[in-house]
Amino acid sequence: MHPTRRTVLIAATAAALLPAAPAPAADRPKAAATPPYASYWYPDSLPSGSPGPGITWRSLKSWRAADDPDLAFNAASVPLATRFTPTPANPTARSGQARVQALVSFGPTSGNPSQGSATADAYALTHWAYLDELVFWGGSAGEGLILAPNAPVVDAAHRHGVPVLGNIFLPPVAYGGQLPWTRDLVQKDASGHYPLAAQLVAVAAAHGFDGWFVNAETGGGNSALGQAMLGFVQELKTLARAKGQRVTWYDAMTVNGTVSWQGALNSQNQAFFQAADDMFVDFRWSAATLAASGTRAGRLGRSRYELWAGVDVESNGSGTSVDWDAIVPAGRPHVTSIGFYRPEWTRNHLPADRRAPEDFHAADDRFWTGRSLDPSRPDASDPWRAPALSVADRSTVDSLPFATVFNTGHGLRWYEDGAVASDTAWNHLGLQDRLPSRRWVVRTAGERPAVSFDFAGAWRGGSSVLVAGAPDQPVVVDLYATRLPIGADTVAELTFRTDAGAVDVELAVATAEPGGAGRTPPYSYLPVHPVTRRARGKHDGVTSVDGWHTVTLPLTGLTGTVRALGVRLTATGGPVRWRLGGLAVRDAVTTPAAPTGARVTAASGGDLRLAWNAAPGAVRHYELHRLLPDGTRRFLGGTCQRAFFLTGLQPAPGESAARLELRAVGELYNASTPVTVTHTW
Repeated sequence: MHPTRRTVLIAATAAALLPAAPAPAADRPKAAATPPYASYWYPDSLPSGSPGPGITWRSLKSWRAADDPDLAFNAASVPLATRFTPTPANPTARSGQARVQALVSFGPTSGNPSQGSATADAYALTHWAYLDELVFWGGSAGEGLILAPNAPVVDAAHRHGVPVLGNIFLPPVAYGGQLPWTRDLVQKDASGHYPLAAQLVAVAAAHGFDGWFVNAETGGGNSALGQAMLGFVQELKTLARAKGQRVTWYDAMTVNGTVSWQGALNSQNQAFFQAADDMFVDFRWSAATLAASGTRAGRLGRSRYELWAGVDVESNGSGTSVDWDAIVPAGRPHVTSIGFYRPEWTRNHLPADRRAPEDFHAADDRFWTGRSLDPSRPDASDPWRAPALSVADRSTVDSLPFATVFNTGHGLRWYEDGAVASDTAWNHLGLQDRLPSRRWVVRTAGERPAVSFDFAGAWRGGSSVLVAGAPDQPVVVDLYATRLPIGADTVAELTFRTDAGAVDVELAVATAEPGGAGRTPPYSYLPVHPVTRRARGKHDGVTSVDGWHTVTLPLTGLTGTVRALGVRLTATGGPVRWRLGGLAVRDAVTTPAAPTGARVTAASGGDLRLAWNAAPGAVRHYELHRLLPDGTRRFLGGTCQRAFFLTGLQPAPGESAARLELRAVGELYNASTPVTVTHTW
């Protein structure tokens, strides 16, 4: 690969929002409250010398879940959702052929916060609908070689049905790689088994992710080491499969133990491909070698789409020149799948003064959707063949209740009921919603408005969907492909606000698939009639809060299954700025039960580690607020885990103890009664 192997992100170690802390008090817990970070290890032996600042050298062989003080912060809690493939958004997007893998560095190997940080400048991946596998990329000779994905990434990916792999990176000698580390990984015990294979499977099970990406690039090996690595991968796959995990091999080490990137599936790496679930084909491929690789996979009884053709986008992103016809030809069956190396370019290439969330999402939409920014009308002349042009999107919206507040997992502030509950920027992918997969399909016979995620106003979380422009004909914005059953009591809810102009709103609901790829779903349109006053109140099933309206619509007259959801907007005056803050489809509303056993487990000044017992029943995530002496509630953070780290709390004037409130939040964003934790200053 390349010298720019990983991008070092500047990440705050805080997940909370108040400044500097006072000295510890005598009656507080004696344990120090250190910030938790994503886990990383060497296989067994550690480097000589001492680690650099902020780096902890650890041995995977000696890891035990019961002894890991950060495991509660790092263990993902969202199960891997099942997905379905709706009718494709355009005629060129295919299902059952090429898939997409992404190797992403979400942060540095060391010092990568377990639960987000106090900045909106983060790679908030949202185009999960085109992904089939995510690799938590990283590792370095000076920090650690084996990375466990942090919980926010896994929770967001699982919510969208995408498995996440940890990374095993044995670096080239030029980047500090040492052959003893490779030998450590593939060591055998007295019974002839590979103890680190069992450790890796145990790590993935304890952390809640889906397997391992094995990248052995340290040169100097021989055929004995090659056979040992093959036996290790075979045992790793056997153990992983028993736990529902998977193994991906990177095309580097060959069967004779040397490192020689093939750019193909051939006799030099075929045994490793057969030992693994799939293989990332190094960037040295050509049209001929990919075609031969696909043919060879078929002769082995394997799918050609279990080969990821590496596409290096770290330097140029959507400006990268790629022989797309060698991978996903427009007029023939796809040859292999696509393996993107470092698509977080969409964030990293932006200048420091142009890394606002909307700048990132504009670049990210360009990368995944293409130049047209509408997957229903792809630009065939675009030299960048975005995934939306070739790969059918998938959805996990298949059961009730379903709700979204269009939270992208980062924001400039945190909103609750349309009001700012914290004015501090943040990121935490675990709080991300299931988001519209087709961004943005806009259907109109007239002027097309712009549609985007917007961060200047939200109903809840950090973002909303903004429709802005001067449409002169009705506009339909497709939002979700779904499989939601309609019962006698099923209703839909919309929360929205008109910031400029005037617009009539209808909910678009389809109970059948479109007539073909790229066709409009057969929508029925349900009028939405909000009250017009800008005040707090309730009237005829409509709630109005400071300009935000929440309207409940019975799905009267509709039967079967909701297969598509959208909105139809008809401008009735002036240029329009209209934002959608929430959408739900539900039957009865059930209030979540409260968590129990909330406690401070460690404290250092104003830094706290908190833990609690899970609330019974379905919980989307937990939220923490601080109740100040003047009665103000301030949002501190949220997580899907049962532990949280707060930093920088300080006493308010006249306050002898900080009062913290913990709530369980359900799928409909309704919250449990609070559980109070106090921290004496």
